[in-house]
Amino acid sequence: MAAVLLASDLPTDADAALELTVLMPCLNEARTVATCVAAARRFLQASGVRGEVLVADNGSTDDSRALARAAGARVISVPRRGYGAALHAGIASARGRFVVMGDADDSYDFSSLQSFLDELRGGADLVVGNRFRGGIAPGAMPPLHRYLGNPVLSFVGRLFFRTGIRDFHCGLRGFSRDAMHRLGLVSPGMEFASEMVAKAALAGLRIEEVPTTLRPDGRGRPPHLRTWRDGWRHLRFLLLFCPRWLFLYPGLALIVSGLAGFAASAGAIGLLQVGIHSLLYMAAATVLGAQLVQLALLTKWMGIMSGVVPPQRWLERLDPYLKLENGLVAGVLLVGVGLTWSAWLTLDWGRMGFGALDPSQTMRIAIPAVTLMILGAQVAAGSLFAGALNYSWASSERIPPA
Repeated sequence: MAAVLLASDLPTDADAALELTVLMPCLNEARTVATCVAAARRFLQASGVRGEVLVADNGSTDDSRALARAAGARVISVPRRGYGAALHAGIASARGRFVVMGDADDSYDFSSLQSFLDELRGGADLVVGNRFRGGIAPGAMPPLHRYLGNPVLSFVGRLFFRTGIRDFHCGLRGFSRDAMHRLGLVSPGMEFASEMVAKAALAGLRIEEVPTTLRPDGRGRPPHLRTWRDGWRHLRFLLLFCPRWLFLYPGLALIVSGLAGFAASAGAIGLLQVGIHSLLYMAAATVLGAQLVQLALLTKWMGIMSGVVPPQRWLERLDPYLKLENGLVAGVLLVGVGLTWSAWLTLDWGRMGFGALDPSQTMRIAIPAVTLMILGAQVAAGSLFAGALNYSWASSERIPPA
């Protein structure tokens, strides 16, 4: 159960007219949560916005919940631990049409949210703050995060998901509540921030960025964020969520290099001289590349089938060709060509009386033949595996759970 709500906390018809929910995930923020709630309430009052302040408490053992309520916030308890888990529950419980979320550690100014609201009113589905444009106060961000972690991860996010967001991990952001519900966000930890932007970009939502300031937090204790652990979790998510860069592009590069080696060995590329030892490595590159391309297709397909990844146009265009039967036919043909080639080599050997062979010549034929057989078996096995997954998935959707 993501959130525990009192009966008085459930939305009413009057609540349905709320325009904005200011959402704060909270874990032992007794020193700052009341200040943040008060700032958000000042913004709502000064701007004339009908809204609420919602604190999603993630198991605080201090006075955070009581202080937040006393300052005027609605508080929900979220038993499942994690930054993403707290935000999941908060978004589910939000009563506003729009939601602006930010940490309850006083590092963001909740009294200055007008730029977020203006973009949301103008049709943006997701608005992300940019701390590098708005200003980072001295001591507000560790140098490792400011000059390496954030720039590198933001660059990877822009490259993988083709979005112009320059600060992928700013914790102050606003969004349409309905748009977030449609994305099906699942990450329970800090990588929730990356998932939100990545899925919004893949779904073609309108994403905007506004300058925001970052100041030193007032919690007086080490932050929940762990540099290397959470940095790796963000990078891991970006890689797994974009198999083009994890599997497809490296796989294609390996296939091209492998085939180029085979072409050079056959004399098609006269400038290169490839020996049988190099040819063996070319064969390995080709086989591994084909395996990675197959994994890219399977990973993307499984993500789409599970609803984690929105449908992709390029994969939909390939769908008529990515059939079990087509894969089996292609696999059998590749194996057949390899076997025929091997049989021809054996017959040629027989004509020579099965005498000693010259490896420098024989292996130039044997290595490509064996490579074709491996590729054929791999294509057939991958097609059967995909077919089994598809059958299992279709069966699970048709048969209701007991």
